[in-house]
Order: sequence, then C-alpha cells, then structure tokens
Amino acid sequence: MDEEQAAEPCLILFCKRPALFQGKQRLAKTIGAPQALIFAQAFLNCALEDTRAWADSGYGSVVLSPASPDDLDWAMGLLEGGLLNRDSLILAQPEGGLGTRLWAIDQELRRRGFDKIIFMGSDAPMLKPLHFDAAARALLTKDIMLSPADDGGVTLMGSRIPWPDLRGLPWSTDKLGQALATYCADNDMTVENISPSYDIDIEADLLKLQGDLADDPRPARQSLYQQISEFRGRDRINYG
Repeated sequence: MDEEQAAEPCLILFCKRPALFQGKQRLAKTIGAPQALIFAQAFLNCALEDTRAWADSGYGSVVLSPASPDDLDWAMGLLEGGLLNRDSLILAQPEGGLGTRLWAIDQELRRRGFDKIIFMGSDAPMLKPLHFDAAARALLTKDIMLSPADDGGVTLMGSRIPWPDLRGLPWSTDKLGQALATYCADNDMTVENISPSYDIDIEADLLKLQGDLADDPRPARQSLYQQISEFRGRDRINYG
C-alpha cells in the first residue's frame, strides 16, 4: 500500500449473508421471515450501492467484511458479479461478539497500512452521500466520527487512530451511542457527530423509510421503495 492509499479513508461494510431466519428477527416477528429476508437483501443492495459510490467518488478503499469465513465464496460472488468495486478487499469477521469482531478487523486493517477506517452496517438504507462525505471530512480533524442513530446506536463509526478495546461496550442496545461517546472521552479521543440517521429494526421503520426514499433517485433505493410500497399495499388489502 502506498502513502496516498494509507492516507485515504477506508469504508468497511460489515454484513451478514441474507438468509431465512438469520438477522432482522424483530422485523420478522411482525412481517414474517420470508418478507424480512426480501427486505434484508434489498437493504444489502443499498449498502453495496453506497460502497460503489464511495469508490467511484475517489474517497478511498472499500472492504467487504462478511460475518463468517463460510461466506467468503458468497462475498467473492458479489465482487465477480459487479456489485462491489473491482478493487475491493474481502476480509471475513472472526468469531465473537460485535465489539470483538469490529476491534479485530480494525486491528487487521491497521496492520495492512490503513489509517482512517469507517465502519457501516447493511441495514441503514436512508444513508445519503452527504453522510459519507461528512464522515470522510470529519476524520481530517477528529479522532472519531459517529453518525448517531435514532434508536440510540450508530450507523457509521470511524476512527483515524486505533480503537481501544471495544469488547465491553453495550453493542446492539439503545445505550451504545452514549457509551461510545463516554468511552472516547475517557480515552482522550476527539469526536465529531455527523448528521443523525437510523437503521431498520421494526415494521414502523419501514413507513419512515418509504417517505425518505420517495424522491431518492439511486437505483437500489428506488427498488427498495417499490418493494416497501408493494408490501404495504398487500398489508392494507389483507388487514383493511
């Protein structure tokens, strides 16, 4: 890796391979597992759209980090199918809790020469180019960048210095955002919160997302908007 690549921010997509009864379980409880799977794939398509836009805009490198080494062939299929930029790196997550996995990938990428590292998940299709632009710019002057989520978590988190041990934080809870902010302050790390955002956890989030995507011209977003509209149309027919 040359010095220019090391200085550029790297975007890492943390994701699970969409599968029935895997992920989005709170959503599946009310809309059913098959429909939740359809949406999970659509959410992933939006996240992949974001990684391509990131690379095409010249921000920096892209890393796809599937949840298991068993999904490496699937991830390679995304690369070969053109859903990922050709220069993307694929790096499977190790076993353990979310904090363990994030920390391990952060350390591995820094060993490979990356300095500015931004993590995103695959369930925040409302994210817009302005979020990614703000994320990249924040790390020019701050140690840490966070995009606070409506549910108390974060949808984007980045650092230009190595993260301290992330394993003890309350991941996947509504206390994460505040805990991260406190943790950074305790470790003398400067923080910038960029525009807030939200991910999709429950059925009510779909209604909010439908409104936010109505005028979004990005192809994966328009496809998701149509899927939500069709789903809600069927729901009204079924339940009156």
